[in-house]
Amino acid sequence: MRRRAIAIAALLALAALAIVAAASATTNRAAAPSAQAATAASLVKCGKTRSIGLMAPFTGPAASIGINQVHWAQYFQRTYNATHKTKIKFVNEDTMLGSANGTAEAVKGAQALGSNPSVLGVVGPAGSNEVKATTGALKGAGLGFVSGSATNTQITTDGTRTGYFFRTVPPDSSQSKSVSGYITGKLKVTKVYIVDDQEAYSIGLADEVEAQLKAKGVTVGRDGVSQQQSDFSAIINKIPRDTELVYLPWQLPPKGQAFGQQMKSLGRGSVKLMGSDGLFDPLFSGLGSNVYDSFFPLNPSDKRVKAFKKLHGGASELFGAPSYVATQVVSGAIDRACANGTASRAEVRAQLKKTKISKKASLLGLPVSFDKNGDMVKKPFGVYHSVNGVFVRVG
Repeated sequence: MRRRAIAIAALLALAALAIVAAASATTNRAAAPSAQAATAASLVKCGKTRSIGLMAPFTGPAASIGINQVHWAQYFQRTYNATHKTKIKFVNEDTMLGSANGTAEAVKGAQALGSNPSVLGVVGPAGSNEVKATTGALKGAGLGFVSGSATNTQITTDGTRTGYFFRTVPPDSSQSKSVSGYITGKLKVTKVYIVDDQEAYSIGLADEVEAQLKAKGVTVGRDGVSQQQSDFSAIINKIPRDTELVYLPWQLPPKGQAFGQQMKSLGRGSVKLMGSDGLFDPLFSGLGSNVYDSFFPLNPSDKRVKAFKKLHGGASELFGAPSYVATQVVSGAIDRACANGTASRAEVRAQLKKTKISKKASLLGLPVSFDKNGDMVKKPFGVYHSVNGVFVRVG
């Protein structure tokens, strides 16, 4: 009986501990939002060096364009630090865009930046799907974030990240109009096949272009592939023989190159290919004169492009140029918030909304300011044609 009583007492004690632990865990979870709010409002002594989070695909399938963004962000840092008493430094997070675990890596990176009290703002992430995935962590930590490449229309219009997210590229609602207009107005194409890559950016842009082409009387076929896919022969063989143009709103230039090469090997090399901003890369333009692309606004004659090329062996890496502007935006907001020697993440966000970069100071060839959704007020998109392996603007 005594042993039984002891056993019962032990079980009761364990149950009590479990209840206490559960209550503690519940309390901690409930306190998390207020803790995050405190982090957002907490004042940081600005000092001589200010920290900016840099989220980009340093490695992985999208590294060929990700490194362009990194290089242009670093170029802004280099010129800023050379001309200012205060300095900026990056806290780097590799999002591995396009990898099987890429989204998870982006979220981990966002969480790491959110928990680093010295980080006052973020440049990136690159992909629209990453923007959606990291919103909870970045917004929860009170961080404003500015992307130089995420173009999905809904990420600024759905209200989920208003006041936190901004971008230095136009939305796909602008890109889609440039694409459909050029296809029908200049190329006079009437039969198009669209292949999306099953990610938020690609599907959203494909949907818009498809709807606009159909409204103009174009016959449109549609399919999708995974970003992890390498063999496109099955998809290519499904494309009707009378198709005049295949539209690829993709993010990974090596995949676009592989698709084009397989089109040629299967006897479809004469079909026009059109990519989106994510394929604005020599890997895609090098496929031949049947290749077209759409791209962000940019001023290629800006003296900073010439200086950048000199530092990078003659390569302009223009896909990364809007990330220079994104860094310029975040750095300027931090400088203004730090005018009195301290700043909070909330103060930096307030300054992001007030951004005004003149046309002369902008690398984009147009002034930079944001509307209430975080989009640039002016939103042009260009169309390019591959000439001798290099994209040349034609529309």
